[in-house]
Amino acid sequence: MKILYVSVLFTGLCLLQHQASGQLLNKMRQKLENAAEQSVNKALGTDKNTINTSTGTSTSSGSRARNKGGAGLVTTPPDVKENLTDAESKYKAGQYAQSRSALQQAMLGVEMEIGQKILKSLPESIAGLKKNAEADQVTSTGWGWVGLTIQRQYTDGNEKELTTTIANNAVLLSAVNLYLTNGGYSQTTGGKQDWKQTKVKGNKAVIEYDESTGYKLTVPLGQSSMLVYEGVNFKNEAELMAAANAVDIAGIKKMLGEK
Repeated sequence: MKILYVSVLFTGLCLLQHQASGQLLNKMRQKLENAAEQSVNKALGTDKNTINTSTGTSTSSGSRARNKGGAGLVTTPPDVKENLTDAESKYKAGQYAQSRSALQQAMLGVEMEIGQKILKSLPESIAGLKKNAEADQVTSTGWGWVGLTIQRQYTDGNEKELTTTIANNAVLLSAVNLYLTNGGYSQTTGGKQDWKQTKVKGNKAVIEYDESTGYKLTVPLGQSSMLVYEGVNFKNEAELMAAANAVDIAGIKKMLGEK
């Protein structure tokens, strides 16, 4: 019995010693791993225990610089004479695709020049509203007046606003002309009237009103162009019509070649 007790006790002591040795080895191994990790972090500059005192922004060697400003692009219309000369030389050389491209650029240049002239002909102010020079816009696709748009915005700097747009929009123009030709006589004599036919300086037009967007006056200019007025916070129809009369419609039609 004593021999069995001694054997059990000896075995227990061995197990305790083995467990203690294992814990000691684990602690030593953990310390070695921590030390190795700290050495690597210091070498890479990513030590968690080191406070980063840099106040500026930094990028890694592989990242791209971020643009913080610039003057942008200068608006330069295509040179008409230069492109016409180029188109002729390319045509004579049998380079028809390049000749066609140069002709398109020449046409774009012509449209942009016409658009700028029309924009300059518009009043500096209308109905007490001053032009917003930053909103002036002339755009064109360069395909035979298709897509030519001239726009100017007038504002009081608060909530009243008038936008004038001269544009080539075949779909909208066809709809307006169809209404003027066939449906212009159907108007209500009572109740709510949202649109009707009118005239601006002798030109047939359609005027509309919407509670959320205000007044819209569309004046066809010949076969391909139209003039659109959009008035926000105008007190009544008469005020918008007076503003519309401030624009030289005849001069615009002449510059566009419309009759």
